Order: sequence, then structure tokens, then C-alpha cells
Amino acid sequence: MALLQKKMRHFHICLLGLVALTTIFYILHSRSLLKMDNRHNMEYRKTPIHMVVVACGQRVQETLVMIKSAILFNYYQEYLKFSVFTEEHLMDEFSEKLSDWRDLFPQMFEFELLRLRFPNQSEAEWRNLFKPCAAQRLFLPSLLTNVDSLLYVDTDILFLSPITDVWQFLNKFNESQIAALAPEHESENIGWYNRFARHPFYGPLGVNSGVMLMNLTRMRQFNWEQHILPIYKEYKLRITWGDQDIINILFYYHPDKLYLMPCEYNYRPDHCMYMSICNISHSGGII
Repeated sequence: MALLQKKMRHFHICLLGLVALTTIFYILHSRSLLKMDNRHNMEYRKTPIHMVVVACGQRVQETLVMIKSAILFNYYQEYLKFSVFTEEHLMDEFSEKLSDWRDLFPQMFEFELLRLRFPNQSEAEWRNLFKPCAAQRLFLPSLLTNVDSLLYVDTDILFLSPITDVWQFLNKFNESQIAALAPEHESENIGWYNRFARHPFYGPLGVNSGVMLMNLTRMRQFNWEQHILPIYKEYKLRITWGDQDIINILFYYHPDKLYLMPCEYNYRPDHCMYMSICNISHSGGII
């Protein structure tokens, strides 16, 4: 009996030792993984995918839904940075909600809230061009001087696939291209620009500016804003869709500067209202 008790005691000691070694190994391994994860996340922090949106008036909730969709479909865990240009009285509402989300996903995204800024000599005119504040996007190259590239989206955009799917088009630019847009229409029968526009526009059907990849470095080298201001001065009485028309006119005169994205990266009701004209959209994209 004494021998059996001695063996059992020895067995328990061995078992406790094994448990202790396993626990120590688990703790050390977890710390190692945490350090690797932190280094991995820091790499993302160095080169975030930068997204910009402009929100004024009653667009706060719409904008938050757009941002939420970008986060939810961020399957590849890219580090995102959201820059929101908005009115002073809307900043607290944005800050409260986005701060809550950032606390939940601290390694996934960051955000900044920026005041609207337009050319001083015609601020009111630019601010109210087409939709309130929409023209802010035309001046991003001079407002975000430390940013190389970004994705601009309208407030009513929803992401249905990872943001990297559209971001990868930046790598497809040739040496002269400074921006990427999707066509305004796919069919001449229902196209707006080819039937109604009173000004030049890009290509046979124009482009839609709701989703726009922008290489700001190249746009600054191109003197983007020095091209924009004369276009507005000449055509302001003939444009209907504000900043989108100005962008179309610019790329009419400089078609080599634009990369054309497939329609599914800016899928809109027009694509299915009268007939199905962007059939590849079933694979996902941006709507």
C-alpha cells in the first residue's frame, strides 16, 4: 500500500509539473504572438489605406453607414484611415460614434475630422455648388499635402467587398494617370451626358465621380487646381452636376490622365432601373 501511495504521489508531482510547463509555454507563446501581431499592425499603420468623405447637412448617419460597411468588409484586416470633412456642428456626433467603434477595433482603423476649406475669394459659391460641400473634393491635393494617394467616396456609397479590391487599381496606373473613375453609364440609350450635357465630357458617356481614386502627388505635379478654376469660370452656367461635370470637362481635355475602372466599382440604381447593364456586379464591389 505504501509503495502504491508513493507511486501515486510521484505521478501527481509529474502531472503538476507537466501542467506548469504547459502553462509557461502557453504564456510565452501568447506573448510572442502578441508581439508579432503588434509589429504586423504597426506595418499597417505606416501605410494605411486612406479614405476621404465630405459630409454636410443631414448626411451624418448616411456617412456612418458607409464607414461601417468599409470596416465590416475589411476581410484582409488592412489598416484604414478615414478623413471626414464636415461642418463644425456635426463634429461631436461623428467623434462620439467613430470613437466607440475605434475602441472596439483599435488595430483596424483611425479617423480625423477636418473643417471645410474652400478658396477664400469664392467660398460661398464653391460650398453650394450642386450638393452642399460636395466640391470640397476638388481641393484635396492642396488640403492633404502629406497624403500620397486616397480613395474619395460619396456619403451614399456602400462597400460590398474589401476596400483593397478598388485600392489595387492604383498599382495599374501608367506613368501619366492621376485618378481612376467608373463610367457614368454603360448604354448610349439611357446615358445622360451624351443626350443632355451642354459641355465637354470624358469618353462617349462621361464618368461618375462618386468613387474616385486619387494620386494626390501626381495631381499636385499636374497643377490640378490651376486647371479646375478656369474650367469652372468658363462653364459654370452650363454645368448641372457640379464638381462631377468639372471633372468630366477636365478629363475631356486630358484623357491620358484618367484610369477607367469597371462599372461594378461604382454600381448605381441606373445600372438596373431600366435594364441590367452592369451584369458583373453580382461578384461584389461598391454600390
